[in-house]
Amino acid sequence: MKPVFLIGYMGCGKTTLGEVLARQMGLRFIDLDDYIEAWQGKTINQIFDDMGEPRFRQLETAAIGQVAVLTDVIVACGGGTPCHGDNMALMNEVGITVWLTTSPERITARLILPDQKAKRPKILRLEDGEVLRLVQRELRVRAPFYSQCMLQFDSTDIETAAATEHTARRLAVLLNEVV
Repeated sequence: MKPVFLIGYMGCGKTTLGEVLARQMGLRFIDLDDYIEAWQGKTINQIFDDMGEPRFRQLETAAIGQVAVLTDVIVACGGGTPCHGDNMALMNEVGITVWLTTSPERITARLILPDQKAKRPKILRLEDGEVLRLVQRELRVRAPFYSQCMLQFDSTDIETAAATEHTARRLAVLLNEVV
């Protein structure tokens, strides 16, 4: 099977849903941020702090090129991955792109959880009220990139393990129809 690239804003459920989806479909799962961290030997926060966002985006593009040659894999991309370089074109060329969508309010509720906020450099130093405004603003900017996807899928209902299992089964059915 061609690689499946899950795209969408941070907090939309790419990793949560992707892990379950990969298990259900018997595929390998790669979180692109984890992949970059292992490759660079630094956390995403350290990469941002030490090298800046432009260098991180270069590393991200290189990482997409590395995983794009794989088969039987679900890749959870970073929220900005489709918006830089030719990443979206490459992902559409070699694989299946799925835009996971949910409301800005739901995304914000997920992002302001302490364990989530701590690992996300873009929101780490923001007050919780500022996060929603950032999400709304960046979704407007990123929508033209995300909308180049092959499939759009509502990832709202992944708040419990059972709901995530059900949502992943629905997405697996869609993916099997595309292949």
